[in-house]
Parts: sequence; structure tokens; C-alpha cells
Amino acid sequence: MNETGAGSGAWAIEVEGLGKSFGNHRALTGINLKVNSGEHVTVFGPNGAGKTTLIKVLSILMKPSAGTVRLDGSDISKTPTEVRRKIGLVAHQTFLYDDLTVYENLKFYGKMYDVPNLEEQIHNVVRWVRLEARLHDRVGTLSRGMQQRISIARAVIHNPSIVLLDEPEVGLDPHAIVMVREVLDSLSAGERTVVMTTHNLEQGIEMSDRVVILDKGRIVYQEQKDRIDIATFRETYDRYTESDI
Repeated sequence: MNETGAGSGAWAIEVEGLGKSFGNHRALTGINLKVNSGEHVTVFGPNGAGKTTLIKVLSILMKPSAGTVRLDGSDISKTPTEVRRKIGLVAHQTFLYDDLTVYENLKFYGKMYDVPNLEEQIHNVVRWVRLEARLHDRVGTLSRGMQQRISIARAVIHNPSIVLLDEPEVGLDPHAIVMVREVLDSLSAGERTVVMTTHNLEQGIEMSDRVVILDKGRIVYQEQKDRIDIATFRETYDRYTESDI
């Protein structure tokens, strides 16, 4: 079992002894995780395993109860504003405004991050998610799949070095999943560091450099993609999480 990243480069994400509690409930316990720059790590686990909590801590939406988290070498507890500019987040909530157009949403977020050449960047990211024709439509008129593609565009408009995705395919119909997956594939092919949670074992493995299984708030397994096959991994996943199914 590999407990480090894919290589020996600088760590984009470095988590040591991470814990998060809600009253007497421990959502995360003793999480140690290192992710190389440009690596794509997919985190699997049953409902309640702590996947969303982990993403919220990494994205500085939630403070840890214990341990340290460093993104690109910066401690998130010491320089949260600086670190947030390095992060793009795609979650269940799109963080888009339904009454504003796609263009207005992207312009709002672009200004918030002081994106240079903003007009050009808006057109770049909309073209990337293949929704140029809907640029001036209100977000509320778009399908859930289109909204998720725009939320990915929003997440990368400021060109973050780290992208965090929390089950980006949840609630999408099969056609929308295909479209979103194409966008995610191109995201993974870039130089950005990606951490994604999902329940889809096949697609999660296919898109990854490394896979992690989280169960009851602990990392119980991690391995490089090229050292596993889907059948064996499914058996491993079921063995670790069978008490939760």
C-alpha cells in the first residue's frame, strides 16, 4: 500500500493528523494524506464516511478540530485568504445565482478573484465547458447538468492550482453525467492538482492517478491506479465498507 503521492515532487496538499469532530461525533480521525502537484486523487467511501467533511476542510469552508493542512506549502489556518485563491471548489451546491445570467455569474466571481483579462477568461471557460450558446441565459433556466458544467467553469475561472470536487455527478441524468465527465476528463489532463470524491468506482478509478478509501472518518486504503484492477478494487472496497452497506 502506497502512503505517499505519485512521485517525489513538492506536495500540493499535505494533511497531517487531521481530525474533525461535531460534538461527540468524530467525522475525521487521524487523516494523513499527501498529494503531488498535478496528481489526481479520488476518494471513495460509503455515505457518512467523512468525504464531504474532508473536502470542506481542504477548501477552508470548515475548520479542523486537530492536525494541520498545508496547500502549496501554506498552512490554511495561518493564511486562509491567500490559500483560498489557489482553490477551485465544485460541490453539491453550485454557488451560482439563478437570477443572473451565466455571464453575470462568471463576471461576479471573476471580479471577486481579481482575474486579469476577465472578459477573455469568461469566454475561455464557457467555451471549455461547451456552453457558449447559453452565455447570456439565466442560470435558473439551465438544466442541472448545464448548471454543474457552469459551476466547474466558475471553479476554475481564477486558474486555481488545486481543484476539489465533492461528488460532482450526484443528481445528474445519464446524458448530463457524460457531458460533465468529459469536462472532468479535460480537467484531469491538465496541470492542476485534483481531489475528487465519488461513489462511481469505475469512473473514479479511470480518472485517477491514485485512489483512497475513507471509512468511518479514517483512510483505510490507498493505492496507485496502475497497481489495481476494478474487480479486485471492488472486492477491497466491499471488504472495508461491508459493515456500512
